[in-house]
Amino acid sequence: MNEDGDDRDSICDSPTELVEGCRLPVRMGGTQDWPLAEIVSIRGSTASDLSFYVHYVDFNKRLDEWVSVERLDTRKVQYPRRDGQPGTGVNTPKKTTILGSNSIGPSSRPTSPISDPLTNGGGAALAAALHKKINRKRKGTTENDVPLTPTPVPIPTPPVEEERLPATPTNHKIQKIQPQTPEPSADGTQQPRLTGSMVAHNDDVVTRMKNVQMIELGIHRIRPWYFSPYPQELVNLTCIYICEFCLKYRKSRKCLERHLAKCNVRHPPGNEIYRKNTISFFEIDGRKNKAYAQNLCLLAKLFLDHKTLYYDTDPFLFYVMTDLDSRGFHIVGYFSKEKESTEDYNVACILTMPPYQRKGYGKLLIEFSYELSKFEGKTGSPEKPLSDLGLLSYRSYWANTILDILISIKPTGDNEKPQITINEICELTSIKKEDVISTLQNLNLINYYKGQYIITLTEDMVQQHKSAMDKRKIRIDPKCLHWTPKDWSKRSKW
Repeated sequence: MNEDGDDRDSICDSPTELVEGCRLPVRMGGTQDWPLAEIVSIRGSTASDLSFYVHYVDFNKRLDEWVSVERLDTRKVQYPRRDGQPGTGVNTPKKTTILGSNSIGPSSRPTSPISDPLTNGGGAALAAALHKKINRKRKGTTENDVPLTPTPVPIPTPPVEEERLPATPTNHKIQKIQPQTPEPSADGTQQPRLTGSMVAHNDDVVTRMKNVQMIELGIHRIRPWYFSPYPQELVNLTCIYICEFCLKYRKSRKCLERHLAKCNVRHPPGNEIYRKNTISFFEIDGRKNKAYAQNLCLLAKLFLDHKTLYYDTDPFLFYVMTDLDSRGFHIVGYFSKEKESTEDYNVACILTMPPYQRKGYGKLLIEFSYELSKFEGKTGSPEKPLSDLGLLSYRSYWANTILDILISIKPTGDNEKPQITINEICELTSIKKEDVISTLQNLNLINYYKGQYIITLTEDMVQQHKSAMDKRKIRIDPKCLHWTPKDWSKRSKW
């Protein structure tokens, strides 16, 4: 090790000399690659039983894993500097900046990100967009440079019973709430006491590490990607067993079998507001169905790293997509949205369950969220930050939807070329103006020509779009949506 503790490569004589924050090449599981990784945690005391939890630098945290000494290249170790600069990085800022505090009620939103010039509307918006685009080219950056900052949560410790495990109260937003008196559950046991915010410092090592080895959900055994605050007694087990219909969790298959013998639920709670063929959507009120909503949040947190859970589910609606077979309605994915959003967010969290990913269900969830916005007569946008997969899905959906509109419009009157405004695209798609403009930017469709802004489509782009749309076999049919929007601002209680 260098005496100055700098970032130059050093040879480590013994693995016992490695400390948290060290960076060195590590053989990634299932490959022969040796990317640079950072040691997040160490367990064991002697060289023979040491194991290291590592984060692969510039890779998603879902790839983090425990590794043995044999997978470390100790000839190229970067020790953390003595001032601790690189010692906590999981490719994230050293501290998470919270964009505001929340309280239950209409003002329970975090403050907005700094507004973009694209939102000013009209020609000024397009001019600002083009100016921004030119500046990016000069600086060598791209529109894809979107920071995704995960914010973890601490572990609650509710009691665990052999037969019945109380729901751990969780949700999506950072919020401070007053302690509440726990309510007795149906079997007479008390729910865990709600004692405050689930906000945590971003340097909390525990919440940066996967804590659940495996879950069993229906016929699927799934290896989680991220930390989720399930009870400590469960995370020490090799697998958590979850009822795929009510989402209650058990610590053994025997306990789950006893639960299934008594559980007569075969679909999510709430109202079925959409069904076409085998695909259904259920609308679930987070206040009326707290236990299910909380269990859904716990399950989702295993696969979402960029959202923070907190206790109160009352301000949220949950839309669960299911696939129907002879056994019941199986959860495919879900999204949540606030009952009242002051910033026109139509999605808070969104997730397609891993067994159903890469099959078109993610875009179906997004399409359904915008269909609800159309019924409401509003434009909407997902909350930021989006996960890496979520960002790709949304950009793809926005591009396909906007290109659909542009290709289908016809010239009117004596015009040689069809004409459309940004606002008209927003009205037709319910996509928010800044998302429309950023999508046109990403596709390089906006150009300035003879004193006006024009949208230029090439023949290759049209053909690529048609080919992509032909692959989307599942689409939302508005005629199958039976739903009436509610004005939550006029309700004294959610």
